[in-house]
Amino acid sequence: MQKEAIRQDEPLPDLIESKAPEKLADGFRFTEGPIWNAQGYLLFSDIPASKIYKWSERGGPEVWRDPSGNSNGLTLDRNGRLIACEHGNRRVSRTETDGEVITLADRFQGKRLNSPNDVVVRRDGMVFFTDPPYGIKESERELGFNGVYALPPDESDKSGAEPRLLVKDFNRPNGLAFSPGEKTLYVNDTSERVIRVFDVAADGTLSNDHVFANMASPVKQGGPDGMKVDREGNVYCTGPGAVWIFRRDGQLLGRIVLPELAANLAFGDSDARSLYLTARTSLYRVRVKVPGIGPAFQ
Repeated sequence: MQKEAIRQDEPLPDLIESKAPEKLADGFRFTEGPIWNAQGYLLFSDIPASKIYKWSERGGPEVWRDPSGNSNGLTLDRNGRLIACEHGNRRVSRTETDGEVITLADRFQGKRLNSPNDVVVRRDGMVFFTDPPYGIKESERELGFNGVYALPPDESDKSGAEPRLLVKDFNRPNGLAFSPGEKTLYVNDTSERVIRVFDVAADGTLSNDHVFANMASPVKQGGPDGMKVDREGNVYCTGPGAVWIFRRDGQLLGRIVLPELAANLAFGDSDARSLYLTARTSLYRVRVKVPGIGPAFQ
């Protein structure tokens, strides 16, 4: 497919290898939630189509699950099982090795979750997820807040476990990602256009909350959404008009502007140096110089 030159408003010679984004597939409705599988393929969601797609270099895109419960964020647990945030079913699910899809969490204190959005799994198996109301109508809400939750390792192996509420003062919590050492957790707030960062205790408790980066922009389209971190601790976050890249101290290193506005991203390929981007109706790939982190590379 034809490539369009990457437009950057700050130089990124130490991070970006590609001269242009590579469009891998198109014709989707709204792509989200990419995650690389170590077996050599990418999974990603098409939310309104209620499908999960599998993409590989050899096979291209093919439907992997239909329906998907309007899945959004995807990740893998320590056993390689798919964890999905499902808007339509208002739950966090897990796909067992035999293909059965079970509910990990769908309620908090007896009330239905809003619409789980994005999810990460710590190396010890603890599941962290965000729960804004993007997938439901206001009249359908049962909780009066938009939380960040955790499922401890012993609970995440159960079906329908009670998640532990970690933070409830977000406006629209969305993407989340760990630092390379998993000592800090980044969580962005789409409507506030900020990334917040927390210290993470062994039991999952969050502390030392402060703003890591402000993504205020005159660009009206887009807000902080999908987020990933590379091995040097640089934070990649889709946001207003571009993918924003921050150094581990919060300094903005640059922005990558694609032909379409990206919603989420994930590192992939055997060297973890391909950045896969789900951008509205298409899937793109950009080669980077610093390998990323993720469940396929632990």
